[in-house]
Amino acid sequence: MTLAIFDLDHTLLNGDSDYLWGEYMVETGIVNEQEYRGRNDDFYRDYQRGTLDSDRYLEFALEPLTHFTIAELHAWREDYVETWIKPIIAPGAPELLDNHRSRGHELLIISATNRFVTEPIARILGVPTVLATEPEIIDNRYTGRFLGTPTYQEGKVTVLKEWLSDSDHDLDGSYFYSDSINDISLLELVDIPVAVNPDEELKTIAQARNWKTIDLL
Repeated sequence: MTLAIFDLDHTLLNGDSDYLWGEYMVETGIVNEQEYRGRNDDFYRDYQRGTLDSDRYLEFALEPLTHFTIAELHAWREDYVETWIKPIIAPGAPELLDNHRSRGHELLIISATNRFVTEPIARILGVPTVLATEPEIIDNRYTGRFLGTPTYQEGKVTVLKEWLSDSDHDLDGSYFYSDSINDISLLELVDIPVAVNPDEELKTIAQARNWKTIDLL
């Protein structure tokens, strides 16, 4: 079965779900604005430049989860997805996903955003498989640590290959849709790379290599 693989932020969404979860926590008082917002902005700029230290960022991003029960966190997350994420689903995303479904393709999201944030978003998009950084849970509490390889830059390739080795899928005829130069390694790996509303660096590469470029906004 042909794989149709999708980045999430600024690809299927018109925004960054990881950054916006931080903003949601600030706006609802889950975290202290003075302590959190500036660092959240700094890490987001690093991500856009392709210079993010993923270990440091994950330590920062996962730490707030350790202060609350999973029930509390899931209630906030449900509100976040309903009020912040649904309005920024890229207008062209549902049609693109449906097009691949109609051709019998297997849909998969792979995102640098951690699974706590991405899992419910994939669910509302109707994508059954999510590869994302896995926050550690012990005794029904988040520990602030993560498991395995962060799904950022080359880490996406590593995690995808691990998933492929445990499944009956391969990359023959595969698609990957992304907006970001951070995903160049995975774009180069698939048979059909597609640049979606690409950043300037990816746009230049896509034009030079005659990769398809689409607009979902």
